[in-house]
Amino acid sequence: MTMTDTQTLTERKKSNGPIARWFAMLWADKFAFFAALFLLIVVLCALFGPLLLDAVATKQNLRGRNAPPFDITRGWLYVLGADALGRPLLARVVVAAQNTMLVAAAAVLASSVVGTALGLIAGYSRASAAQWIMRLGDVIMSFPSLLLAVIVLYMLEPSVANIVLVLAITRIPIYLRTTRAEVLEVRERMFVQAAKVMGASHWRIVFCHILPVIFPTLVTIATLDFAFVMLAESSLSFLGIGIQAPQITWGLMVAQGRPYLTNAWWLSFWPGLAIILTTLSLNLLSNWLRIALDPTQRWRLEMGGRKHG
Repeated sequence: MTMTDTQTLTERKKSNGPIARWFAMLWADKFAFFAALFLLIVVLCALFGPLLLDAVATKQNLRGRNAPPFDITRGWLYVLGADALGRPLLARVVVAAQNTMLVAAAAVLASSVVGTALGLIAGYSRASAAQWIMRLGDVIMSFPSLLLAVIVLYMLEPSVANIVLVLAITRIPIYLRTTRAEVLEVRERMFVQAAKVMGASHWRIVFCHILPVIFPTLVTIATLDFAFVMLAESSLSFLGIGIQAPQITWGLMVAQGRPYLTNAWWLSFWPGLAIILTTLSLNLLSNWLRIALDPTQRWRLEMGGRKHG
């Protein structure tokens, strides 16, 4: 960066608020911007979709069973077609977003909080408890996550709480190992050593000095992990051991449309497309977050996406 570029960045930071700066950085990456816009629509569907369309999504109309898409003679809600019981797919895709997002968000939140807490202890503490924590993570990672979820849900009742619990447990080692590796490096830096010399407590050093440094990395991982957990939940619902009817998720809708793939492909296509677009958007947004949260790379977005030598 040249001196002129540095002065321009300083002037922009002074003239714009933090929200405006983040929005400008998001607009600099058009793929990330449209990914965030799509995710915002998905979140709004998850929040307000069941309140507005729950009755329509469950109302059966056998005269319109397997109605083809792009035919609005029955109403605009049938623009994506209807399922085997004549229920509009558009309304069902919107309503199903709530359970899909709820399971993924709860599992990621629980696993990230527990995994980060254990990783902070394992990375900062030099006691033998740190080794036991790592061995616990190794035990969990020794089982394939999806296979472990299948075994547990086969033994337990497939409910939202059980699915969240199983998926959260299988994702804990990701945050545990990442946090520990970051803490082992950060705790040797000069500002941490200075805090120790000044008499700061261990809790203050961990939560006020170390955690803010590694937080951007954890946010990026959580964004990617959200997509993985959502795919895992869809896979479990597709296998029939996830969320059960009358509740609906995108994965369950794909499974329900499987017998009709030869003559009514749209039953599985639209919820499958929602899964693909949401996963793609999360990956694009995580790539943007990796740059936006890195002080050494953020200037590329602050300069409007222009590359400088």
